[in-house]
Amino acid sequence: MEDLETDFATDPTVRSAPQSLLVVAAHPDDIEFCVSGTVMQWIERGTRVTYCIVTDGGAGGYDPLLPRQAMADLRRAEQMHSAKLSGVADVRFLGYPDSFVEADVQLRRDLCRVIREVRPQRCIVPSPEINWARAADLHPDHRAVGEACLRAIYPEARNPFAHAELLREEGLEPWIVHELWLMTGPTPNQYVDVTPVFDRKVEALRIHTSQTAHFDDLSGLLRDWLSEHARAGGLPAGRMAEAFQIVHID
Repeated sequence: MEDLETDFATDPTVRSAPQSLLVVAAHPDDIEFCVSGTVMQWIERGTRVTYCIVTDGGAGGYDPLLPRQAMADLRRAEQMHSAKLSGVADVRFLGYPDSFVEADVQLRRDLCRVIREVRPQRCIVPSPEINWARAADLHPDHRAVGEACLRAIYPEARNPFAHAELLREEGLEPWIVHELWLMTGPTPNQYVDVTPVFDRKVEALRIHTSQTAHFDDLSGLLRDWLSEHARAGGLPAGRMAEAFQIVHID
């Protein structure tokens, strides 16, 4: 039997854990579905992590009798609980209406504010490109948040003359993000082995009960999906991986 802890310790992607990381997602539970296994392993190696959730999640869930504000409040609580399980204490909610996100000036300014406050070495954000192979990735909020993140990271967060009020009124100095990891995109070029933390990833996702309680076999669904990533990344049989496209920014 393979020694998972040895794999975890020697995986070069895990060894390259950043000092600070900002993960931006459109909805509560997006991070747990897509990238939490990678984040957990970096936290184990000392990475300081902030989550930023753009929408209130109010259009989610499966209970037609539950008021939308109650759903938003529930999803916020689920995200906080799940992040804590993963080792993340800093979770920020921008509160945009679920399913109506646009990559407009207001959102880009809000994202610039978070970037300048957190000052991350690396960011994980949604890809602005559609991944036609997976229905969940067609959600327009994901694309809009991805587009807004790209524009906020380059050039706006680093430019003192973009959203000048952030510097003038809030004292937030420009910040350069040097590395960008795109999730849910159609052309990944990096696969991170998350087999050692798979059970924790499933547990973190189960906390989002409003979104996952209807799955008969959530663990099996995730195992199949992550195994596909592992095969695409050339990992040995039986492994599971999360997929990213890495973009280096000068």
